[in-house]
Amino acid sequence: MPLDPDVKAFLDTHIGQPPVEELAVPQFRAAIEAFTAYCAPAPSVALVQDVTLPTRAGPLAARLYHPGPGRVLPVVVYFHGGGWMSGSIDYADPVCRAIAVQAQAAVLNVGYRLAPEHPYPAAVEDAWAAVVWASANGAAIGADPARLAVAGESAGANLATVTALLAREAGPRIAHQLLVCPALDTGLDTRSYRRLATGYGNTRAVMVRCWQTYLGLPAGSFHRAPWQAAPLRAPDLAGLPPATVITMEYDPLRDEGEIYADRLAAAGVPTSVTRCQGMIHSALYLDGIAPRAARTRAVAATALRRAWQLS
Repeated sequence: MPLDPDVKAFLDTHIGQPPVEELAVPQFRAAIEAFTAYCAPAPSVALVQDVTLPTRAGPLAARLYHPGPGRVLPVVVYFHGGGWMSGSIDYADPVCRAIAVQAQAAVLNVGYRLAPEHPYPAAVEDAWAAVVWASANGAAIGADPARLAVAGESAGANLATVTALLAREAGPRIAHQLLVCPALDTGLDTRSYRRLATGYGNTRAVMVRCWQTYLGLPAGSFHRAPWQAAPLRAPDLAGLPPATVITMEYDPLRDEGEIYADRLAAAGVPTSVTRCQGMIHSALYLDGIAPRAARTRAVAATALRRAWQLS
């Protein structure tokens, strides 16, 4: 379908010069954080608590949301987007609040380390530590570790994908993986990358900058990235937890997410894939200006509620 008219108005008004990929790291980060200004007011959550998780690399900041203190709820470990070089707990706060309320789950919003200060594999290490912590500390946070999901958008969906793959081999058991606009491969040559390389907010040039910063590699060497960084390259997807993959029609990352969903299904993994028509990469953060964008969060919450019933 055509680009959503409210989204088109946003792009025409707010996406300009200089190109995001040319910004210095502090300005790049500020540009990403600014997207929270386009969110609708976040729902109230009964308990919101900043916590610190112990890891081998040192303390890891996170934020816990619990919509029903005193009840034992499923738990979602959530990883924010931002190209592994931006984004934060505060950036993901509106989305995590919505998931907590709409999916009736405890949500752990993880502030993993960012590149270039902490390139790959720092983010993977932090994501893995957070999943292990959530599984081991369910009782302390009012959560049921038997109903543990990993979730994220963009770079965060990459981390959710990788942790699901790692957990298959080493535990803990993950009941569901929710992947929104996942960044899964460094090829940058799918049909959606070719057709949507510019003009829709997230561009091919932005993704080159993000991968280069995350991997610490020049663009011509992206093929050297291991599957733990580019999980579309994982050789075997059998035995992974059920998955929900949500893509946006006008997003260069669209096709790699759908290719991964097809691979999961072919490997026997129960998989649901939804393409949000008329939407762009940042739709999760545009519900305040584009009413149709709010449906992207509803799709995610519905998938999680269904997962709890099946787990």
